[in-house]
Amino acid sequence: MSWYHSILLNLPEVAPPQQKKLSFKEKLKWTGITLILFFVLSLVPLFGLGQNALQRFEILSIILGASFGSILSLGIGPLVTASIVLQLLNGSGILKFDTKTHEGRQLYQGIQKLSSVFFIIFEAAIYVFMGGLAPAPELLGTAAYLQLQLLLVFQLFLGGILIMFMDEVVSKWGFGSGISLFIAAGVSQSVFIRALSPLPSPTNPSIATGALPALFQSLAAGDPQNAFLMLSTIVSTIIIFIIAVFAQAMKIEVPLSFGRIRGHGIRWPLNFIYTSNIPVILVSAFMANIQLWARLLQNKGYPILGTFVGNTPATGLVAWMYSPDIVAKFIRGSILPNDIAHAAAYLLILIVGSVVFSWFWVQTSGMDAKSQAKNIMSTGLSIPGFRKDERVLERLLERYITPLTVMGAITVGFLAGLADLSGALTNGTGLLLTVMIVYKLYEDIARQHMVDMNPLLKKFIGG
Repeated sequence: MSWYHSILLNLPEVAPPQQKKLSFKEKLKWTGITLILFFVLSLVPLFGLGQNALQRFEILSIILGASFGSILSLGIGPLVTASIVLQLLNGSGILKFDTKTHEGRQLYQGIQKLSSVFFIIFEAAIYVFMGGLAPAPELLGTAAYLQLQLLLVFQLFLGGILIMFMDEVVSKWGFGSGISLFIAAGVSQSVFIRALSPLPSPTNPSIATGALPALFQSLAAGDPQNAFLMLSTIVSTIIIFIIAVFAQAMKIEVPLSFGRIRGHGIRWPLNFIYTSNIPVILVSAFMANIQLWARLLQNKGYPILGTFVGNTPATGLVAWMYSPDIVAKFIRGSILPNDIAHAAAYLLILIVGSVVFSWFWVQTSGMDAKSQAKNIMSTGLSIPGFRKDERVLERLLERYITPLTVMGAITVGFLAGLADLSGALTNGTGLLLTVMIVYKLYEDIARQHMVDMNPLLKKFIGG
């Protein structure tokens, strides 16, 4: 075994549980502990920070599960970026991993972890040395300024490593994954504040931050236009939530039978949103990184990706990746043809990006028809009325998986864009992600609770 293989297979990691199946209470305990730790760390400020040019990117922080200015300023950005790069390299054939073997999976996870560490260091350096998170400007040109920059990079690196290991804790000891949990936590906090906070709005102190208190204040003050705006944000959020839950619950069930046991079979479920929230996470992270790079490059005098006016993208690529609030403009009577073209382009970017990443994810994560056919055949199952042949099963599954991959991705991209364009209580991608994450978490918790409550079922599945 070569030296780098030895390093990849022996990287530090969170030890997996010794028992085969963790109890419901054990998983709930570790999920809760990690979530509390995430919120506590997001309140720990960076020592030596003087300028926080990133705090205006509130939407970016929600998507990345970050809290700019704290030790968790990087959020899940480096982890998702490393995953995108590795998936693209694997999907294009530049790198090949045999994830069906234990050593192959370890090798893949080791490279992904090393990539995550690299992007943690890289993004931390970019944030600090390009002025996103910088020491006090009056120290510029002194030795103390450079020392504080290095200290900020170290703190960001430490926060990124903590996020990486917290993700492992949730994946091995809790419900779902840490990345999904941190996104859902950030979005839920944002929705709660924007819906119910009675505190004055930073942009308009005469009205509350929360849409519900602001609605009643507007009605009491005789301002029907603002009341209608607040009502539209609440209604659009509820509508997107309902549609997302309905789409997430839709599935196709392929009937399968046990070859040796006549009259007994199961139904193999294929979700309508086949790749779940993965495509929209990757698209959102990609767009968020483009916006962040555009801002940092503009600060350095190289606006090659576009420019910002205040906190709003004004020109270039980033302007097309920024959603116009069509509903609000319609209510105010200020909508223009350019706004409609902008909205259509934004929707198209989200939909096409979701389809591309969904396709790559299916091909590289073992969700393609060939891999699914192998999994089904290895369990002794087959399709009633068809010859027991892996190739036959693969062709049949291909009829379902390819359309579901494309249609599910289109649905995800469309719903995320629709939430943004309708002015929902939070970023549309974040809202959609949270609905899907919470729904999946609910299914995992319900399944685990059912197993714990039924000893016979637990024995049947090998618990």
